[in-house]
This record gives sequence, structure tokens and C-alpha cells, in this order.
Amino acid sequence: MPFDSIHNYYEPLVNEAITRSMENGEFLDSDALEDVACVALNQLPARYVRHTVDMVYYMTIEEREKIKKEVAQAVKGAFALVKSHLHSHQNT
Repeated sequence: MPFDSIHNYYEPLVNEAITRSMENGEFLDSDALEDVACVALNQLPARYVRHTVDMVYYMTIEEREKIKKEVAQAVKGAFALVKSHLHSHQNT
């Protein structure tokens, strides 16, 4: 039985936040960006959905804003963590 339509609601939000960070001057190679995504997603709850629109439809504006802030904080923290690990490995 295929489950192609099931995905974590936070994945596209994290990807969008990473893209915005890159547009605002953050830069890491693709391997490090994947690490950023994993670190950020591991800080957020897993919310699996079939259709993103269904999730958005049932959320209040306050819930959407809260999720947006949580994603931004998770991505910011993930960039900092990954960068610190990269720098510590370069100095050894």
C-alpha cells in the first residue's frame, strides 16, 4: 500500500525557512544544509498529514503564527549548531 501522500507538515516549512536564511546571507554546502534541516526537524514535533491544506484549514491564526516562530527558532538554532561543529572540526 503506497503512502506517497503522507508527509511531515514541518518539512516544507523548514525547507522554506532554510531557503530564506540562504537568501539573507547564510551559506553552507548542501551536506551541511541537510544537517541543518535534520537538526531543525528533530527539534519540532512530528505532524504527519496527507494534505497540508487540511492542517492549515483547522488551525487558528495564532497556531499558525506559533508554528512559524517555532520553525524560525529551530532553523536559526540548527544553523548555529551546524556552523559551530564545522568550525570546531576545521580547527582540529
